[in-house]
Amino acid sequence: MDYRHEWKHEISASDRIALRQRLGAVAEPDPHAVDGKYFIRSLYFDDLQDTALREKIDGVNRREKFRIRYYNRDTSLIHLEKKSRWNGLGRKESVTLTREEAQAIAEGRTEWMMASGEPLLQELYSKIKTKGLRPKTIVDYVREPYIFRPGNVRVTLDYDIRTGLFCTDFLNPGCVTLPAGDDTIILEVKWDSFLPSVIRDAIQLKGRHTTAFSKYAACRIYG
Repeated sequence: MDYRHEWKHEISASDRIALRQRLGAVAEPDPHAVDGKYFIRSLYFDDLQDTALREKIDGVNRREKFRIRYYNRDTSLIHLEKKSRWNGLGRKESVTLTREEAQAIAEGRTEWMMASGEPLLQELYSKIKTKGLRPKTIVDYVREPYIFRPGNVRVTLDYDIRTGLFCTDFLNPGCVTLPAGDDTIILEVKWDSFLPSVIRDAIQLKGRHTTAFSKYAACRIYG
């Protein structure tokens, strides 16, 4: 997969209402959404030096992070993902995990990963062994997604961001989570080579500027 352009804006509740109306008029709802939204739970990894966190805060030009993710509390489909960022562009690599594989990784049982034949699993295993990468925190949030096919544009509104408070057992529905800061709402826009003017116009908000907000960094507020 090629690198894609990404914008992020921190917006207000009134902005979200306005964007819902505009995007609903020009873009398609994501077919995977239920009543226009879905729940996302991710387990993020970092090393003993918190490299992923520090590089994000410092705005390092080239960085990466690993996470395990599932949607709508459905653990029958789980993905290991690697997010890479370079010169303001983003790229995501992904491989499917079974529930048992995801649980094993979360618990630190990783020896089987090298024999999996999956390059992404093998890369994560190598970095677990050489860099001390390990599960760090759970990140929960609700997403409202919109699609505009020309330019392969994806616009999302993310809110109700919560942190796992030292819990990394992300398949456990009883894992305690807490709000990650105030009522933050994030507008994300991703596209390939061009952003169509109809979407550019729809997402314009007075006084809002691109931000380096990170849900992972926000969810590390307790440690």
